[in-house]
Amino acid sequence: MSLSDDGGYGGDGHRGPETGQTRTRLPDNDGDIYGSGRRSRTGLSSRNLVTIVGVIVLLLAAIAFANRGGSGNSETASNDSPKDPARTQPTAPTGTKAVSGKTGGIASGFAKTEQGAQSAAANYAVALGSSDMFHQDQRHKIVDTIMAPSAVASLQKKLDEAYSPDFFKAVGLKADGSAPTGMTFVSRTVPVGTKVKDFAKAQATVEVWCTGLLGLAGEGSVKPVTTSWFTLTMKLAWTGNDWKTLTRSQKDGPAPVSGDVPASGAKDIAGAVQGYGGFTYAR
Repeated sequence: MSLSDDGGYGGDGHRGPETGQTRTRLPDNDGDIYGSGRRSRTGLSSRNLVTIVGVIVLLLAAIAFANRGGSGNSETASNDSPKDPARTQPTAPTGTKAVSGKTGGIASGFAKTEQGAQSAAANYAVALGSSDMFHQDQRHKIVDTIMAPSAVASLQKKLDEAYSPDFFKAVGLKADGSAPTGMTFVSRTVPVGTKVKDFAKAQATVEVWCTGLLGLAGEGSVKPVTTSWFTLTMKLAWTGNDWKTLTRSQKDGPAPVSGDVPASGAKDIAGAVQGYGGFTYAR
């Protein structure tokens, strides 16, 4: 049976129309009475061409579908994309880089956008709720870093009065703000979500919903570490190419119902606080 596209072997090897017989091709050699060897194919059959075109079309369709489904790097890949604000949830990640650096260990260099204001408020909430606030020198550095220049002096005075020996005693600390021997003092704020209440070109009001840890971890502690839920409201101003805090206030809640997870021992709590670092928060 012929395998060539023209139904024969080519050359002198065509089927003889006058005999109705088919000649058999022998291996090429000198003196081959049937002429030269089989000629090479110079084209594709219509069936093969259709098959190849079909494969290409399927590949192109697959690529287009994959691109529409998108990856995390595509601007239109997700309903959480800033290109689709109608579908963006209040605390959904946007992929926008949070900050360009840190000042005094606190994130800085936020964008002059609503997202940037929310990121700033979340990170400032962490700083204001940290155990560093119980030490005057560190507290002053924090306030100098996150507050607008016009608000620094007033807030410093109020905080110095608030962080008094009586307050330290109330939370189980010594008069100088240090923890008793064998105890680990815990004060940590963890933002759960942020919400812009008001935004203009140079000012923003942001609410930060937080959970907090406060107390002493250690055997025999009379002030064990407890959790709390509260909302911080910060009024921010765009100052010196960054967001700075003008005022801040706090209210309780909203607080969820406590779960049924048993409380951990003092050693586990102390180890967790010392072993798990914090984050730079981004909207």
